[in-house]
Amino acid sequence: MEDRTRVFAAAGFTVALFLLVQLGALALVEPFQRAGYQQVENPSDPTNSVVYVGAVLVLTAAMLAIIKLDVQWLLRAAIILTSGLLSWYVFSVLVPPWVVVPVGGAPVNLLAVGAAGAVSLALLVHPEWYVIDGAGVIIGAGAAGLFGISFGLLPAILLLGVLAVYDAISVYGTEHMLTLASGVMDLKIPVILVVPLTLSFSFLDEEDDERAESEGDEPDESADDAHPEAERPEITDRDAFFIGLGDAVMPSVMVASAAFFAPADPLVSGIALNLPALTAMVGTLAGLLVLIWMVMKGRAHAGLPLLNGGAIGGYLVGALASGMTLMQAVGL
Repeated sequence: MEDRTRVFAAAGFTVALFLLVQLGALALVEPFQRAGYQQVENPSDPTNSVVYVGAVLVLTAAMLAIIKLDVQWLLRAAIILTSGLLSWYVFSVLVPPWVVVPVGGAPVNLLAVGAAGAVSLALLVHPEWYVIDGAGVIIGAGAAGLFGISFGLLPAILLLGVLAVYDAISVYGTEHMLTLASGVMDLKIPVILVVPLTLSFSFLDEEDDERAESEGDEPDESADDAHPEAERPEITDRDAFFIGLGDAVMPSVMVASAAFFAPADPLVSGIALNLPALTAMVGTLAGLLVLIWMVMKGRAHAGLPLLNGGAIGGYLVGALASGMTLMQAVGL
């Protein structure tokens, strides 16, 4: 019974993290648009998806090269700086401009800069699991919101579809995504979300265990094998499991894109939410529950086929139910 409770609690925590990223992205859609943060000139251009997928491939190759050359500190520094930048995007539209100074002729919200700096500093000096998850929610919502207003319906569908196929190939075929996951696990950076299975779990203690093991001492029980390609213990024998931040961000792009571009009436005031966006959220969470069930069996799985598939399928159901034609729903 206790093991079952731990599993259900971990599943609930994972769903909560995904919901926070999705709701955060929806809350940021309109502020980002007003601030002029749209990243492309023509959001309806499907070649935007091709460019982004190419960037993902280049970035993945660069990260694998960094890991192979054993200069992971470079990757850690880059991710922490990027986390600060994305956090600044978020805080710049949420934090009231009470303290503003001109920099290069443009006004800068010092409180937003300070909050973003605090996120980077926390990741640098105390990357405990709750710091990583908190930062992951902030930058995940920010990234999903930015891409959501920058990718129209067709580009968003194409992007999620291609990345789902790529994720499946990279996990089950070439397995280089597993190599990448094992390489970044020890860096304690917000490219993963950490889901504890015990109240006493400490992500920082994992580093101490690894150091003790390298020195020939007997380590404590590991929360999870740092190498996803290795044989894993049963989920009830671990203290935590991990899910990629991209697994939360990419389907949330569909949610934000649907909220911003789909010609459907808003459901509530104060947040960009319409029926297609809502059903995209429901589809994502349905895929997440299936993914959690598979992960609980103790081995790594590609998340995006289920998550992106659920987001796209849910969006299409909501779009058609809201009165859009199929051509409108796919952005044609």
